[in-house]
Amino acid sequence: MTTVSSTSSVSPDSKIRRTSVRRQQWSRRLPLMPALIFTIVVTQLPFVITIWYSLHKWDFLTPGSFKFIGLKNYVKPISDQFFRAATLHTVVITGGTVVIAIVIGTALAMLMDRQFLGQGMVRTLLITPFLIMPVAASLIWRHGFLDATYGFLNWILRGIGFSNVAFTTRYPLLSVVIVLVWQWTPFMMLIILAGLQSQSGEILEAARVDGASGITIFRHMTVPHLRPYLELGGLLGSIYLLQAFDTVDQLVGGAPDARNVPYFIYQRSIGGGWKFGQASAYGVLVVIATIILANVALRLISSLLESQ
Repeated sequence: MTTVSSTSSVSPDSKIRRTSVRRQQWSRRLPLMPALIFTIVVTQLPFVITIWYSLHKWDFLTPGSFKFIGLKNYVKPISDQFFRAATLHTVVITGGTVVIAIVIGTALAMLMDRQFLGQGMVRTLLITPFLIMPVAASLIWRHGFLDATYGFLNWILRGIGFSNVAFTTRYPLLSVVIVLVWQWTPFMMLIILAGLQSQSGEILEAARVDGASGITIFRHMTVPHLRPYLELGGLLGSIYLLQAFDTVDQLVGGAPDARNVPYFIYQRSIGGGWKFGQASAYGVLVVIATIILANVALRLISSLLESQ
């Protein structure tokens, strides 16, 4: 009997095909390489430098103070009462704004889901606050609405017999939350409105025919259907609101009772503290918290798209 060799060899045709596939893949990737390199240089390189700075003690006003201290800057937040206060203010601002904006946004979305005369114009007007730059919105509210002498809210208070209230100095945290809720409610409304419009009208009509009341339909059908959209709006809003700086700076001037983590980092660095090592460590911690929230949001978006 003749023995057949079992050694396998790759045919020349398969090698040619693989080479052709690789060339096609690289021909599609090469035009994107400049953009990818630019993105890495602009985003990742500064972050790596920030991590390097966070491992050093660096007081810009003290010559020769730049020295390696390891992770000591990351231990500072535990004993820094000002950072703990800023963290608490950040949680209050973020959580309060998200919850209130979702509640008001849901109510507005329920109204916008109905047909009425001038619906398009009303919807456009409701979206407008989200399109205004944060600095401009803060200045409008500070001088047009919350000013102790000329503000619209104090004009109303004087009209009903109350004295003027300096909102931005007496209640800075509340003032920040009010302005941010005004800005972010349209964002929540759009997300929830998209969820309402994706709900099956036939199922709702069948529930009405069976005698279910509007409240029952909302509690047992609409709310469960909107849950992914509510979670998505809350997570995306939290990611952006964690980085809120303009409103705290322009509206209340970084008042101690409303100072959040981004403003605290600004004060510790170029805002007058000049302690770039500590500020870098605090910034890295904020980025880590934002990345965690972003990953949760991306997973939620993926599950939402798969369900659709």
